[in-house]
Amino acid sequence: MKTALTAAEALRSILEATPVLDPETTAVREALGRVLAGPVVSTRDLPPLDNSAMDGYAVRLADVAAASRVQPACLEIATEIVAGGRADQPISPGTAARILTGAPVPPGADCVVRQEDTAREGDGLRVFAAPALHENIRKAGEDVRNGEQVLDAGTVVGPPQVGMLASLGRTVVSVHQRPRVAILSGGDELVEPDQSVAGGRIVSSNSYSLAAQCLTLGAEPVYLGIARDTPEDLERLLRAGLAADVLVSSAGVSVGDRDYVRAVLTKLGCEFRFWGVKIKPGYPLAFGCFPGDRGPLVFGLPGNPVSAMMTFEQFVRPALRKMTGHRRYFRPTLRAELGETFTKKPGRLHFVRVVLERVGDGVVARSTGNQSSGVLRSMTLAEGLLVFPAEATELRAGDSATVQLLDPEEFFASDRAGF
Repeated sequence: MKTALTAAEALRSILEATPVLDPETTAVREALGRVLAGPVVSTRDLPPLDNSAMDGYAVRLADVAAASRVQPACLEIATEIVAGGRADQPISPGTAARILTGAPVPPGADCVVRQEDTAREGDGLRVFAAPALHENIRKAGEDVRNGEQVLDAGTVVGPPQVGMLASLGRTVVSVHQRPRVAILSGGDELVEPDQSVAGGRIVSSNSYSLAAQCLTLGAEPVYLGIARDTPEDLERLLRAGLAADVLVSSAGVSVGDRDYVRAVLTKLGCEFRFWGVKIKPGYPLAFGCFPGDRGPLVFGLPGNPVSAMMTFEQFVRPALRKMTGHRRYFRPTLRAELGETFTKKPGRLHFVRVVLERVGDGVVARSTGNQSSGVLRSMTLAEGLLVFPAEATELRAGDSATVQLLDPEEFFASDRAGF
């Protein structure tokens, strides 16, 4: 087992071992946020036939080409066509068809006059403005052609994709499975949130934050409970997690006298690839897997709340995104001006929790305050994670640095409509 890896080495090792989960079929209505497991090819033209883009009158351009307010074209209304109706009667010279939005364009018509540019008197019609050839007509197949690949494998299904799938007549679609993530907390000092914290007990918050991180990715968290600090109790609960795709243990992977997680998992057949990553917070990270794909990927996370969330963010999250078929695994980043000076010792890559402020066309990053791995409030305040390179010792105020955005949608949200 390797030790003291760089963050890049650890991430590479994890992603090399991470499979993409097999496809499953789900209802299109339930596919939002899922990733397509294969391409979607249309079996029809969209629209299926020429249809009107608005309420008006289907005409021959030759009959209305010279129409104006001063000298309108006068036509006879021969028929009326509604959306979903038939357009069997052709438009002959000197006639028009009343047509509604979405209705099929009748044979012979080559444009649609807007209702606003006409006046109707019984079966007579006066046209005051000539449209262009094919104006206000949606041509058959102008959106999608029969046999055309419409969506690629790896596409994330959003509202437009749901609408397109429905338009193509698809009620089910093939997507990658959601990973099941078994979550275990360990420690005699831990209690559930509704239990007493007297006598130095600590609420097991990690299981809640880690489950929430899973849910934001579309993964299914499975809570195994709190293991007592005995090999027997750890083995009992860890066995229950072996059927999951990923097993995440919080605490118990370090080198203390009662850190039994690695030993128990090794007994169960897990082969650990590394322990220890040169980052802060979160050095005591362990990763392993079972030979022959017999069990889940195993992540042993540190026990401190920020360290647990940070190592999940940097290493478990990319693996889960790969599992679910995403083509991009990582948070978006931006360059931010530092609003203060940051210092550290060389040797470890630091992830500094920062708040962000948009100033003009740029972004300024400032610390959330206390960066201790036990200060969970710093994560509630953080809008980004400042990447402080391993060998650097100082980032000065005014310098530019890379920041991972934790919630890009919220950060880029605006109080202005933009139009």
